[in-house]
Amino acid sequence: MAYRIVFVEDDPELAGLISEFLGRHEMSVVVEPRGDTAQERILRENPDLVLLDIMLPGKDGLTICRELRPVFPGPIVMLTSLDSDMNQILGLELGANDYILKTTPPSVLVARLRAQLRNHKPQQDTARPNPASQRKLSFGQLSVDPINRDVVLDGEQITLSTSDFDLLWLLASHAGEIMKRETLLKHLRGVSYDGLDRSIDVAVSRLRKKLGDNPNEPFRIKTVRNKGYLFSLSGWD
Repeated sequence: MAYRIVFVEDDPELAGLISEFLGRHEMSVVVEPRGDTAQERILRENPDLVLLDIMLPGKDGLTICRELRPVFPGPIVMLTSLDSDMNQILGLELGANDYILKTTPPSVLVARLRAQLRNHKPQQDTARPNPASQRKLSFGQLSVDPINRDVVLDGEQITLSTSDFDLLWLLASHAGEIMKRETLLKHLRGVSYDGLDRSIDVAVSRLRKKLGDNPNEPFRIKTVRNKGYLFSLSGWD
């Protein structure tokens, strides 16, 4: 059975060539040429993977990625001609699983898409953190309410995306324990850690920023070198 891919690309010739090539490798491609209608199309098609250009009419691919990530659990792969380090970093920080240049050989593109599809498995209820079945957690000035999915720090409500809240809950419910990247990735996204995936590091960095942690010397969500992350019990006073 072919994997289903939505390819957001406004160049019809390139979209046709890539779609044809992927089609020969058990990947059925639906092309969406506009950025401002991409999310609606993606959610309607419910693909296994989204392949996303950056320069698009109506809305750019980075914005689409940021808005899509909280509501689409599958892999999002940027395919673009923009090869700057800043664009790559920004794409990954916004939730992309991979960033591939259009100059990449087609066979390599297929291999990298297959790797994303192979690693991604539909998330099962048992694999995801289940905050709704737990009680409210409090650490000094921080409180995390799993029923209403509210986070309050120093008397102010912190707005978190679904994925950010799930990460915070998983870390907070194991406060004082070192959480390996493999464990976090498996619980949050249902995929295995391949040693190269930096999405958890990016997500933790984003969460730290929202929680007022020190990016250079974190004291709330600490990095334990070569092991993982530690949610501090004493960093919230």
